[in-house]
Amino acid sequence: MRAVWIEAMRPRTLPLATASIVMGSFLTAADDTLDWPVALLSLLTALLLQILSNLANDYGDSVHGADHSDRSGPSRAVQSGRVSSQAMKRMMGLFAILSITGGIATLWLAFGAEALPLFLLFIFLGAAAIIAAITYTAGSKPYGYVGLGDIFVLVFFGWVGVLGSYFLQAHALDWRLLLPATSTGLLTVAVLNVNNIRDIDSDKLAGKRSIPVRLGHHRARLYHWGLLSVALGAALLYVLLHFTGYAQLLFLILLPLFWKNGITVYQTESAKLDPMLKQTSLLTLLFVFSFGLGQLLS
Repeated sequence: MRAVWIEAMRPRTLPLATASIVMGSFLTAADDTLDWPVALLSLLTALLLQILSNLANDYGDSVHGADHSDRSGPSRAVQSGRVSSQAMKRMMGLFAILSITGGIATLWLAFGAEALPLFLLFIFLGAAAIIAAITYTAGSKPYGYVGLGDIFVLVFFGWVGVLGSYFLQAHALDWRLLLPATSTGLLTVAVLNVNNIRDIDSDKLAGKRSIPVRLGHHRARLYHWGLLSVALGAALLYVLLHFTGYAQLLFLILLPLFWKNGITVYQTESAKLDPMLKQTSLLTLLFVFSFGLGQLLS
């Protein structure tokens, strides 16, 4: 049973959940404002939120019918009958509590009791993140079923994740940071897009109107190219606006890998795209580390 729960938590998605926190922490390190305890607690909270999202996705897709025998991806715990829906809801509740606890601990460490307005603001953002994690596919009106998943991923895995982790440590913000935050968010959206291209046919049967379902096979692949291109463009624009040295362009060594990724997603039939999920996730992490390291070296 332990193996079933580990599988339901989808370990391969967890490193990607840390991308925005790592990006924000790299940016604070480049500005000499890195706070290790806050950064590590932020990483833990991000992992807990991602596990919660994965469990809610397993539950929600099974309830709404997106996980069925014709689905291209791996079978899910509730859909396969290995875990009951009630047991999954209890586990979701546990990780919601853990996420709240981690978030409050992070805020207390970052601000203390004296900064009550900031504390309350981040409590609101944390609550929004938990609700977003649960209602992506669970609930009576899951937003993932009407094609809004990409927007929420950009907001929470890009803007909120990067800017929030930066502010928690630096207690300041620069509008230019929105650019690397957008890059991180869009590359995470690209991972979701590969997943949704793979599941186009099964999602149609379940009435799940993801962006690829709405666009169709061909245009969804062009959309993937757009996500990669705008992400790299935003990163390059940040460097131009915040230039301190040519080391900031280190992330450009990944251009051949981005090109190969776009070509492979464009040419591969949907049912065979599952390996590209791991590749796109890894590419996102490589981008975050190469971009962040470039800021430190410049």
